[in-house]
Amino acid sequence: MPPPSIPQAELHSRFARARVATLATVGAEGLPHLVPVVFAMAGGLIYTAVDDKPKSTRRLRRLDNITATGRVSLLVDEYAEDWSQLWWIRVDGAARVLDDDAQSRIGIDALVRKYVQYTASPPGGPVVAIDPDRWVSWSALDTRSTRAG
Repeated sequence: MPPPSIPQAELHSRFARARVATLATVGAEGLPHLVPVVFAMAGGLIYTAVDDKPKSTRRLRRLDNITATGRVSLLVDEYAEDWSQLWWIRVDGAARVLDDDAQSRIGIDALVRKYVQYTASPPGGPVVAIDPDRWVSWSALDTRSTRAG
C-alpha cells in the first residue's frame, strides 16, 4: 500500500496557501544548499525573489546554483503536535533567474498580492521563476493520491 498523500485536487491550493517554503538548490560542485523563501504562484509558475531584508552578500549562492544547474526543489510543510495533522508537499522544477522583464513583473506582482509586507517595499533583487515538473506529497491522514507531473 503506498504512503498517504494529499489529494490531487487539494495539492496546488494547499501549496499556494503556504507562507514559507524551503528552497533547495545544488551547485556545480554537487553540494546542497537550502534556504527559507517566500513565494507566490502565477500562470502555472512559482516565483521567489531577492528582497531588501539584510543579507551577508548580494551574490547569493542560490542564484549561482540556479544559474549552474537550472533545477530546484521547494518544500512546504505543516507541523502540529497532533501528528495525525502532519503533511508536506515538494515541488521539483526547472528554474531560472529572470532578467528585468515582463515576467519578473508578474512574479513581483504575485508576491506583493500575497505578502502585505511587500506593499510598501516590493522585492528589488533578482526574481526566480520555477516551472514545476513534479509534485510529491505526504499526509499523515489517509487521503490516498498519486504523484503529479
